[in-house]
Amino acid sequence: MSLSKCKLIDLPKISDPRGNLTFIEENRHFPFDIKRVYYLYDVPGGAERGGHAHREMNQMIIAMSGSFDVVLDDGFERKRFHMNRSYYALYVAPMVWREIDNFSSGAVLLSLASNFYDESDYYREYDHFLRDVRGGK
Repeated sequence: MSLSKCKLIDLPKISDPRGNLTFIEENRHFPFDIKRVYYLYDVPGGAERGGHAHREMNQMIIAMSGSFDVVLDDGFERKRFHMNRSYYALYVAPMVWREIDNFSSGAVLLSLASNFYDESDYYREYDHFLRDVRGGK
């Protein structure tokens, strides 16, 4: 199952009294080249993001500030991850539906993606996603 591939990854954290430092190196901390970086911020209270899956794209999600929940669903199982530390990254494999909610005030979500934006890579309708994952397509 795709959900079994999704996991929290501890990123390096260098503690210093002047402030902590965390770094990310592609193909070292996660298994793909970074093609796109984007971030979500100023999400209104009660709003949800995500609500889609990708056919091929790999993704890392990091809470740069504040907190939020990521619900992952491979069509057979659902799992909720509470993201609230900037030294944890959530790896999201292809063919996993994601919903993001419970944003705290001031939350910033950073996404590192393996692909450039391509609308044809998206599942926007949950029933279409379920049909393909459960039908083995």
